[in-house]
Amino acid sequence: MSAPEHIPAGETGYDRVLSFTIPARNGRGRVVRLGPVLETILTAHTYPTSIKHLLAEALVVTALIGALLKDDEGQLTMQAQTEAGVVDLLVCDYRGGELRGYVRFDEDRLDMVGANPSLYALFGKGYLAITFDMATTGQRYQGIVPLEGGSLAEACQNYFAQSEQVPTLIRVGVRSDGQGCVAGGFLVQHLPDGEEGRERLHVRLDHPEWEHLAALAGSIRHDELVDADLSLEALVWRIFHEEDEIRVEAGHPLGRGCRCSVEHYAAVIGKFPEEDRVDMRNEAGLIVVDCAFCSRLFEIEA
Repeated sequence: MSAPEHIPAGETGYDRVLSFTIPARNGRGRVVRLGPVLETILTAHTYPTSIKHLLAEALVVTALIGALLKDDEGQLTMQAQTEAGVVDLLVCDYRGGELRGYVRFDEDRLDMVGANPSLYALFGKGYLAITFDMATTGQRYQGIVPLEGGSLAEACQNYFAQSEQVPTLIRVGVRSDGQGCVAGGFLVQHLPDGEEGRERLHVRLDHPEWEHLAALAGSIRHDELVDADLSLEALVWRIFHEEDEIRVEAGHPLGRGCRCSVEHYAAVIGKFPEEDRVDMRNEAGLIVVDCAFCSRLFEIEA
């Protein structure tokens, strides 16, 4: 990868993911910037600012991790849940470049934790579950770790360290103003065998190659992640320009991926026994389904 030229705002491209590898350091990564797609997901509900920022961070992290999937039909689901937190459920998923996400929270209790609450203030003691559903093989992999750290990004770093034994650094930036919400993220990992998918024989957080990658990637600033004048290619070059080689590849364009439809819900409801479907009907004889992701109501003829 040669040094990219400056690209004016409006031509850099929101809602896309860029993959990169640093062969000499056995490193790989993803960089994401969300704009209109993020705004579409966030405006499906009337979220307070702190919840908007939480969901924006979660969607960026979901896109970063989901973009690691080689199975184009595979799905990555990230779920954070507690029993007594202000936020009792956060769920996002990614499939083939499609993102969706939703937060369920107690609005009265949210008012009590201030304008910029910590992760612990929002969730208390909770857990983070990351699930990979592989369409081509039918296999499912899930890792569950405590919801700990200063941010969801840190909690996901803990997931990779504990469940995958892969040294990982994740950085996320969110900017919200009168023109909407923009968010960006950067993920870098060390695969000591130098090849994805092979057995990792000597994963160590103190490996010199990883320490080098982490030091460079750790220098990235939040404003760079959301800077519309800085292309994703230029951002990767800015961080790793001293490396011998950087290989980049455009990933999926990103879109809102709520997969709700009358047909989908009719098929799901059709699996329930008749007596259960009778209980679901309203006075007009219809079953009304509320999609939490897109906040739409679907009337199903029972």
